Amino acid sequence: MNTQFIFWLVIVAICAIVELMTMGLTSIWFAAGALVAAICSLFVPYFWVQLVIFVVVSVLLLIFTKPIAVKFFNIGKFKSNAESLVGKRAIVTSEIDNLKEIGEVTIQGLDWSARTENDGVVIPKNAVVVIKKIEGVKLIVDLDESLKNVIELEQSDAMLNPEIIGEQDD
Repeated sequence: MNTQFIFWLVIVAICAIVELMTMGLTSIWFAAGALVAAICSLFVPYFWVQLVIFVVVSVLLLIFTKPIAVKFFNIGKFKSNAESLVGKRAIVTSEIDNLKEIGEVTIQGLDWSARTENDGVVIPKNAVVVIKKIEGVKLIVDLDESLKNVIELEQSDAMLNPEIIGEQDD
């Protein structure tokens, strides 16, 4: 066995170990590229040719097969209950003001801390908001665009009937 072949096998082992430790579906493609380079080293004595083959094979595998592998490995994964709230409407139960670090909403009978994406935006109690994303244990919300004409932000009594909101979610 030549030293170049052993070198590439060591690279295969390192990439495989890194993949096992991270499970990121990235270094496995470089392990495959190193394996092809190892086989190439048995026939082509020039290291630079082996290196080019390693890079080309690794990048091609990464670009073309990683999306397929990610879909395959994510088949059994489901959104958590919290993630399923994104895009749904909630009712503000305590005024939302990022600068004061206050704000709560109710959705599906549960109270959540809430913030807006932009500081300086104040959403009054009883307004209807749409959940944009979740950061930690806080919902990031925005005023529901479809109901903005109904809600007067200047009035603290901007109330909506929860039954109307439920009908619009259906």
